[in-house]
Amino acid sequence: MTVTDVTKDLDALTLTFTSEFAAPVTRVWQMWADPRRLERWWGPPTYPATFVDHDLTPGGRMSYFMTGPEGDQPRGWWRVLEVAAPHRLAFDSGFADASGEPDAHMPIMVVRATLSDVGDARTRMVIVVTYATLFAMEQVVSMGMVEGMSGALGQIDDLLG
Repeated sequence: MTVTDVTKDLDALTLTFTSEFAAPVTRVWQMWADPRRLERWWGPPTYPATFVDHDLTPGGRMSYFMTGPEGDQPRGWWRVLEVAAPHRLAFDSGFADASGEPDAHMPIMVVRATLSDVGDARTRMVIVVTYATLFAMEQVVSMGMVEGMSGALGQIDDLLG
């Protein structure tokens, strides 16, 4: 399995996902940079994503929807904070309403992805998701965040192969 560790830190209000891939950093970075590749892994396996907007520049906006097995289409958005290709990416992430606008009733998370070369053409990717409050963290975890993100990351190996 791609995910090697998931750490839930209630004091720091973070979820950390650590993954390793048998590919160099530049290839793993393309999983974020190319919207067609991103939508093949972002979201759980039963909820494939479609990126409507993909502006991977500081200040850029990304928007997407996932299509579930019953045809439901949960939506989300990102506001890009930092891009240091091919090693770092940071963005605010939130849920969206049916029109794609941010849902003010749902938490906003800060997501930081770091990619590092660990030798033998292998890459370690660490994704740290930070929440504003414990309530927000628990709300998203109860919705299946750990299982969903782990499943999503587990799809990357096949895309790199």
